[in-house]
This record gives sequence, structure tokens and C-alpha cells, in this order.
Amino acid sequence: MPADLEEKTNRYERLLAEALDAAEVAPPADTPLGEAALEFEEMAQSYLEDGRHFREQDDLVNALASFSYGHGWMDAGARIGVFDVPTDGHLFTQ
Repeated sequence: MPADLEEKTNRYERLLAEALDAAEVAPPADTPLGEAALEFEEMAQSYLEDGRHFREQDDLVNALASFSYGHGWMDAGARIGVFDVPTDGHLFTQ
């Protein structure tokens, strides 16, 4: 059975929005890693906004891609330690 594009798009939007809310910048903001964390967060926020724009245009394929890319930025930041994140396994890879 193929994936339901609308359901998956909705799920990934929620996942990205929750990840942005849950992540806290770990290093001090005035350090190179702190600056990197803010850039990761800015990229993810931009992809969230782009995805919502695409959804408004009924372009679910690009909305899903945007939400996925945005979450990738947050997950990568968590993996390299620039974000403190919950460890329950729901929002970020372990």
C-alpha cells in the first residue's frame, strides 16, 4: 500500500514543529558552535515556513520535502551536540 501523502506531510510538519520547540541551543551563543546552532535552527525554521507555504499552494510533495529537510537540520544539530534534546526517541535519532 503506498504512503498517504497528506498524512505523511502532516506528520512531518508536526515532527519539525515539535523538534524546533523541544531543542535548546547547548553551547554559549557567542561561540562558533553556538552560532552554528542558531544557523541550524534558522534553516529548520525557514524550511518549516516554506513547507507551510507549499501546503497552502496544495503542493504536498514540496511541503513534505521542506518539512523533511528542516527536520534533517535539527536532527543533525542534535547528533553533533549543538542542541540539547529529549532522549525519548520520538523527535530525534539516538
